[in-house]
Parts: sequence; C-alpha cells; structure tokens
Amino acid sequence: MFFILSLANLIVGVLVGISGIAGFLLPITYAGLLAMPLSSSLALSFTSFLTSGVIGAYKYHKNGQVHLKSGTVLSIGSLIGGLIGVQLNLLIPMPIAKILLYLVVLFSGLSILLKKDATQTDETQELPSHSLLNHIPFAILLGIVTGTICSLSGAGGPVLVMPLMVSLGMPIRLAVGTSLFNSIFIALPACIGYIAQCDLTSLWPLILASIFFQSIGVLTGAKIAGKINIKLLKRSVAFLSIGVSIYMLYSAITSLIL
Repeated sequence: MFFILSLANLIVGVLVGISGIAGFLLPITYAGLLAMPLSSSLALSFTSFLTSGVIGAYKYHKNGQVHLKSGTVLSIGSLIGGLIGVQLNLLIPMPIAKILLYLVVLFSGLSILLKKDATQTDETQELPSHSLLNHIPFAILLGIVTGTICSLSGAGGPVLVMPLMVSLGMPIRLAVGTSLFNSIFIALPACIGYIAQCDLTSLWPLILASIFFQSIGVLTGAKIAGKINIKLLKRSVAFLSIGVSIYMLYSAITSLIL
C-alpha cells in the first residue's frame, strides 16, 4: 500500500504540475485499487491536492501564470463549496458516494477528451474583458458549485475548474495556474473535514508520504511543463480516467445490486 500510494502521488503530481489535471486519479486508486475506506481515501487525496495547489500555484505565479483577481473571487465560493461538500458526504451512504466519485471522474475524462483546443497561444496571459469570470456574482456561484462537487466526490479542483476557465476565455497556461491556486481553497476545508473522520494513528505515515511524493511530482511537472505536448497528455489522461471509471462504476454498481 505504501509503495502504490507513493508512486501514485509521484505520477499524479507530475501530471498536475504539467497540466493541472489528473488529481482525481488518487481517490479512485485509494478507494478502488487499495480498497481503503472512503473517508481515508478522501483525506489522503485532499492532503495531496492541498500540497499540489500550494506548490503549483507558487511556481505558476512566479511565471505570471495565475490570474489572481478572478482566482480570488472564485476561491471565495470554493471555500464555501468545500465546506458544503464535506457535510453532504456525511449524509450520503458510502456506496452511493463512491458511485458519485466514479461518475465525476468519468465526466471529467469525457469533458477533457471532447473539449476543443483553445485558439489562444500559451504565451497569452490576459483574460478577455467580456469573460464571465470578470463578473463577481457569477464567479462566486461557479466556485460554490465546483467546490461542492469536488469536495463531495474527491475529484480535485483543476480537473473541473480548468476546462471551465478555458471555455470561458482564459488562456490554457493561465487556466492551469489559476485552477491550482483555486484548488487550495477547495482542498483546505475538505482536508480538515475528512481527516477529522479518520483514525490518524495509522494514517500519519501515509499522509507524510503523500505530501513528500506529491511535492516532488508537482515541482518536476511544473519545471518541464513548457516542454510537454499538452494535447497528447490531456488525451492520455482522459482515456485513462474514462476506462478506469467505467470499470469501477461497473464494480460498484454490481456490488450494490448484489
């Protein structure tokens, strides 16, 4: 378990550092492959998301690739949504919560696969004035909705927020950095909420391993981000998430029926 968790965090950290996506593969690995309790799976996942958010946002901000204005407004809603999602998770039976998690992963993979590539170049660092992200009420509402979904299901923030930002006119590199910044405010309440539901005696070594290997992965990914073919990477992650989520959905629904 320790080896798989460390390897998963290293690989996912690299992918997150490069493109902002793939964090949702962690909870599906913990809950599915390792058969961990859902609360522990989500606690470990959001610990990693918080780590990648802080480190990734810092690295992208140094390169001028975080839109702090829209990211801050969005994050106000995300903080509220993160709290709502944790509370909803307590009210939903575990098998149903797992199915919801796999459905969100499936939707995320499909959205990445089907979305058309943005026409702007990666060097563009400006958000169009007409973008809905500039409207404070809309950005806060979007943050509440995405924060709730991510906190409840463990899907991670950027995998939902980043494609939405791009579709609303934000350049791809700027969307990656801003979504990583936003993920901090989803992960923080979710991390605290789910850790409070776990027995920390056996979880601490896994938490420390998650932080360590996620940090190495994100730093590596952010460093080589400009050298990677983002289109190919997105499609690879999309196909992987679709395939894994379909299999896990089948397993979860079958066990629920039986």
